[in-house]
Amino acid sequence: MNEAIRPGPESPPQGQQAPLRSPELSVVVPTFNERDNVTVLYRRLEATLQGVAWEAIFVDDNSPDGTFDVVRSLAQRDSRVRCIRRIGRRGLSGACIEGILASSAPYAAVIDADLQHDESQLPKMLALLQSGQADLVVGSRYIEGYKNEGFNKQRAGASQLATEVARKVLQVEIADPMSGFFMIRTDRFGELAPKLSVHGFKILLDVVASAHGSLRAVEIPYTFGERQHGESKLDSMVALDFVGLVLAKLTNDAVSLRFLLFAMVGSIGLVVHLTTLFIALEIFKEPFAEAQAAGALVAMTSNFILNNFLTYRDQRLKGFAILRGLIAFYIVCSVGLFANVGVAFSVYDQEPIWWLAGMAGALMGVVWNYAMSGLFVWRKK
Repeated sequence: MNEAIRPGPESPPQGQQAPLRSPELSVVVPTFNERDNVTVLYRRLEATLQGVAWEAIFVDDNSPDGTFDVVRSLAQRDSRVRCIRRIGRRGLSGACIEGILASSAPYAAVIDADLQHDESQLPKMLALLQSGQADLVVGSRYIEGYKNEGFNKQRAGASQLATEVARKVLQVEIADPMSGFFMIRTDRFGELAPKLSVHGFKILLDVVASAHGSLRAVEIPYTFGERQHGESKLDSMVALDFVGLVLAKLTNDAVSLRFLLFAMVGSIGLVVHLTTLFIALEIFKEPFAEAQAAGALVAMTSNFILNNFLTYRDQRLKGFAILRGLIAFYIVCSVGLFANVGVAFSVYDQEPIWWLAGMAGALMGVVWNYAMSGLFVWRKK
């Protein structure tokens, strides 16, 4: 569900110039808890883009700090500002995709709200696109002229490692596919949009990998500044998003990033399942059918917890909704559970190898669990 915040007064306050023509450039700014930064960024864009018909599209993931209210106030004073307020979903990539697709301008830039990207480079990036020299211009950290004022060594090292993996595994040619600062022709982005994942953080990598070399790219250096307010939204889960995205692109998007994460959690659940089965059989001396059912139940519970924390963290259930979600998860997986126990018992009856029977049963419900979980447990609001 989107809440589009449109301009307030048709005429801006005295001294404020309204745009006389449709925008040439849309600056897309994904936000989450950035209320202290958005006004500063707006003023910087206003100073930098003088003479350019521009607009700023803030895509806010329903920030608890009320970032959207600050943007609403800006929009009421300046018709070049608008906000897409997203309810019930999270994620930088999805926010960028929605923001660019909401643009009517021929060019769109993506820039973080944390004030660390160098907005002064936007006119240069726009000129490169307008001249026809490129379809994509990337603010790069790995070419001569780049200056780092706010990138700590740990984060820089992780980014360099991910960049090397992406370039070698996905055959990406640009130096900095992990950059979050870029500008692209919106018509080319629209062609690629159906192939892009709405999950994760590395939208540029997804764009470049999905284009398979068809985008003419130019990289320019910039100064990476220090964060002025708030704190980084990137966490340890970004690594999982990155791995999932790489695997998805390797399969030519035959499977989604979310399904891959679901499968990764399922592999952990398989270990939990087999461990529980072994304990029930060898320590508690339970009959195989009861032991298999116990293993499946424990595995389902662990899978629910991990999926809520990892796979569906943008739709994470909280409070009482966790219990409701767990019950729903048990229900939608019940068919898979019966098939699980039935297949496992049949295999064990023919060949009494406990781990083989347990694995055969556990694998039966994966696709069913994924499909039904998306429909009934972590359904979009």
